Amino acid sequence: MTTARRLHHSYHEYLAALEVSGVKLEYCEGEIYAMAGGTPAHADLSASITRLLGNALLGRCRVSSSDLKIRIEATDLSTFPDVTVVCGEREVSSIDKNAVTNPTLLVEVTSPSTEDYDRGEKLKHYKQCASVRAVLLVSHRQQRVTAVVRTADGWDETEHRAGDRLALQNPECSLSVSELYAGIDLTPA
Repeated sequence: MTTARRLHHSYHEYLAALEVSGVKLEYCEGEIYAMAGGTPAHADLSASITRLLGNALLGRCRVSSSDLKIRIEATDLSTFPDVTVVCGEREVSSIDKNAVTNPTLLVEVTSPSTEDYDRGEKLKHYKQCASVRAVLLVSHRQQRVTAVVRTADGWDETEHRAGDRLALQNPECSLSVSELYAGIDLTPA
C-alpha cells in the first residue's frame, strides 16, 4: 500500500521559491501554490478597479496592484490580491519584509479557475485579518460586484450590478459598476 505524502515547506523555502519563480506563488500553512494567469478581460478589470479606487481614494489611502503581497498572519496565508488598499501606514510581516499585514480593502477579480476559491476559502482567510474592512469580488462572467463588508455584527454581503453605485463606508468611496466594466469584453475567448 502506498500513501500520498504532502510536502510542507517553511516560509523561508517559500520566499526562496518566489525569488526564482516566473509566476506568483501563494503560501498557506506550509503549502505553496502557483497562482493562475489571467485573461485580457481579467487584466482590464484589475486595471479598471485600480484606477477607480485610486481616483476615489486619492491622497487618503494607498491603492496597489497585484504586485503587492499581503500576509494574513492569523491563517498563515501569503498571497497577491488583484488590488489592495491600505489606509494609514503600511505594516509589514515580521517574517517577510515584502508582505503587508494591514490591508483595509482587498479586491479579487474572479476567473473560471479561481472563482470558487476566491468566494470561499480565500474569503474566509481575508475575514480573519483584523484590519480588513471590505472585500470586493469582481465577476469575470457578468457586470456584478459582490461587496463583503465588516459590520459591528460580523459581515454583510451585497450584490451590485450594471447601473448600480457601490458605496463603501471604510474606506469611504463610491464606484459605478457600469464604469468599472465600460469597454471590457466578458465573452470567453
